[in-house]
Amino acid sequence: MANIAVIFAGGMGSRMNNGSVPKQFMEHKHKPILIYTLEKFQNHSEIDGIIIVMVSSWIEYTRELVERYSITKTAAIIQGGQTGFLSRYNGLCKAAELYNENSIILMHDGVRPFIDTETITKNIASVKEHGSAITVAPATETVALKTEKRLIGEIMDRSLCQLAKAPQSFYLGDLIKAHQAQFASGNTDIIDTAFLMQSQGYPLYVVDGNVENIKITTMTDYYTFCALVDHREY
Repeated sequence: MANIAVIFAGGMGSRMNNGSVPKQFMEHKHKPILIYTLEKFQNHSEIDGIIIVMVSSWIEYTRELVERYSITKTAAIIQGGQTGFLSRYNGLCKAAELYNENSIILMHDGVRPFIDTETITKNIASVKEHGSAITVAPATETVALKTEKRLIGEIMDRSLCQLAKAPQSFYLGDLIKAHQAQFASGNTDIIDTAFLMQSQGYPLYVVDGNVENIKITTMTDYYTFCALVDHREY
């Protein structure tokens, strides 16, 4: 049994307004965001392999980065699909080619660089004990449901709310079965692994993560990322 990180880095960062460079390749201190993320898995003693799902036009550059920064656990760099669901499925199919179905898969975003060692360890342990691990962090602001008439809907009790983050981890065999079942249903408009697995009847067990484990989606997120890197180095 192996522990494999499947890293999704196929987005083009349309919300970043930063020109032609996808957000995962934006740099701070001359290092791309993607490398900050990959190094966390490279340096974790329990991670055996890394599969990177990448937009096709940036695969060769990703190979250069992996070699330059000695991400030696990289098992494959493959092309993503037309949607997030299809990209995740491509990554899982490649994992199934390389590893057995009892392997633990940690599904993670390439632009979520503040994943830490403890959270990775807890994800692996939770899958071994429960079959799943969904990394969460407490909601720090009030959550209100939307309505169609621009009125505030139900205001949730913040103490009962949490934010689903990543990794989201399961056994490879379960992930493949769930994705194939979703294909059979005809609905592949699924943007989140946790949602998919829950809809297919799998119980989701929580792993407490840190609030700083942000996904870099906007320029505000990027500036936060830079500030956190600088603070940690200081």
